[in-house]
Amino acid sequence: MTQTKQGPLAGLKVIEFAGLGPAPHAAMLLADQGADVVSVQRPGVGVAGLTGKAQGVKRGRTIVEADLKNPDDIAKILDLIDRADVIVEGFRPGVMERLGLGPDVVLERNPRLVFARMTGWGQEGPFAQRAGHDMNYISLTGLLHAIGRKGERPVPPLNLVGDFAGGSMFLVFGVLAALYERNTSGKGQVIDVAMVDGASLIGQMQWDFRGQGIWSDERGVNTLDGGAPFYDTYECSDGKYISVGAIEPQFFAELLDKLGLRQEDLPYQLDQARWPELRAALEAAIKTKSRDEWAEVFFDSDACVAPILTFEEAPKHPHMAARNNLPQVGGVTAPAPAPRFSRTPAAAPQEPSVDVADADTLWR
Repeated sequence: MTQTKQGPLAGLKVIEFAGLGPAPHAAMLLADQGADVVSVQRPGVGVAGLTGKAQGVKRGRTIVEADLKNPDDIAKILDLIDRADVIVEGFRPGVMERLGLGPDVVLERNPRLVFARMTGWGQEGPFAQRAGHDMNYISLTGLLHAIGRKGERPVPPLNLVGDFAGGSMFLVFGVLAALYERNTSGKGQVIDVAMVDGASLIGQMQWDFRGQGIWSDERGVNTLDGGAPFYDTYECSDGKYISVGAIEPQFFAELLDKLGLRQEDLPYQLDQARWPELRAALEAAIKTKSRDEWAEVFFDSDACVAPILTFEEAPKHPHMAARNNLPQVGGVTAPAPAPRFSRTPAAAPQEPSVDVADADTLWR
């Protein structure tokens, strides 16, 4: 049986065709907020390792094993689809059609169905059938070129921008938008979610700055890419680091005050020609204390300074702990559901169901 659900999406029925990366992450976000998510997985894969360290992204799901090349299993999944609100799939274009589960088939059976398709390159275009990963998708958007130090090669921002910011977040946004529209039309639709599209939109501010002539294609010389000394990371006396984001003049003034520096002794904050001089002064001051000493100095400050924590340290920070931002799920640390709702709060995240459910018993 499916797990008892709580949250603003309670009652929403979602079928996830299990894969990697942003599609399961999006399904996790929907499940976190109360959606009843059934994850369809290959036989022998659904049960193996469901509990433990590798399965956090599958939390909150009920697992159904199905051989999608077996007509009997396909028939059971189609019966489940007849009762679903949403499908989430992350295969290459054409795979669902070859399985007999494409939009034309399932929307004819269930016209209210929202069919969300997650790919890197999109359902059409010269690269649609190409393999790729996060950094490949953001390479075409201009964003990867912009990330890194001056005179050095671009730095992959983990797999956060393509897979999750441009991928799973836009899939969830698309699903919720389509469900809202369905309230008026009574009809579902297909959503083409491409990481390359979402990542481009994530970069809207940089495109705006570029249009205003205040963003250079040269890496590491701009305000938000580490080029500005008041928006960068700094090493402390113990070899650990703090982040400094004192962009606004009042925050910059407070930064200098907390560091024991006088504004009149330093270059004007926005005098880009003298940024190396300003950076040197900040570096020297910050090197006089450890990271945790600076964290204490700036704890109640608006100077926009924060300690740079490791994954091990993050759950123990007073603010993170007060919000229970990184609780234990299945014995391992995992992020809490977000955002938080006042009237329909999400339940604490649960491990995926370890009892493999039969599709015939679901959603009756």
